[in-house]
Amino acid sequence: MKKLFSSSVGQKLIMSLSGLFLITFILVHLLLNLLLLVGPEAYNKAVHFMATNPLMHLMEPVLAAGFIFHIIYATILTLQNQKARPEAYAVVDQSESSSWASRNMYVLGGLVFIFIALHLVNFFFKMKFGVGGDLPKVVYEGIKMDDAYPLVSGLFKVWWYAVIYVIGAVLLALHLRHSLWSALQTLGMNNSNLRPILENISILYAVIIGLGFSIIPIYFLIS
Repeated sequence: MKKLFSSSVGQKLIMSLSGLFLITFILVHLLLNLLLLVGPEAYNKAVHFMATNPLMHLMEPVLAAGFIFHIIYATILTLQNQKARPEAYAVVDQSESSSWASRNMYVLGGLVFIFIALHLVNFFFKMKFGVGGDLPKVVYEGIKMDDAYPLVSGLFKVWWYAVIYVIGAVLLALHLRHSLWSALQTLGMNNSNLRPILENISILYAVIIGLGFSIIPIYFLIS
């Protein structure tokens, strides 16, 4: 087990598995957020389900651990790559052989981290821990629950926050496009027949995530 965590192959494997776990979570999170477009009742019921479901309570520390592992091993692999690369190699123009996103994954990851931190401060901590005051209550079908809809929709109506959110969604999409493809390669899905299919899947997934998260603030901003 120690060799798995210390070897470059093991580190890449952990990086890929944690990345795929987070990629799956992001898709689920997007589906939940898209309920904002349906209306207050649908969104509040979904948030209440997530907040009261015991399985979700178990998944929260797992998600946090996956996120921490991903950041740690991204940092380790980035530092290892920098040490292994000769100084002269850094001046070689790679723009024709690889995308900007693939050459700057750690930078993109840092920007995405800022976006996620902003999201946590403005939404998660307020919903989960009541930071800034308890949310108002609403009753649907005899069940009392937090009214989270005004908190989210209200912030998306602030133009500068909506712009930041859209930029964050685009950065996340760029990061995920290469992350998904890289993770699948690490797991051995990189033969010549699968390669074009997996590349297209990675692109499609990134587009869905980027557009999905962008549509939400734009909807509230123009409504």
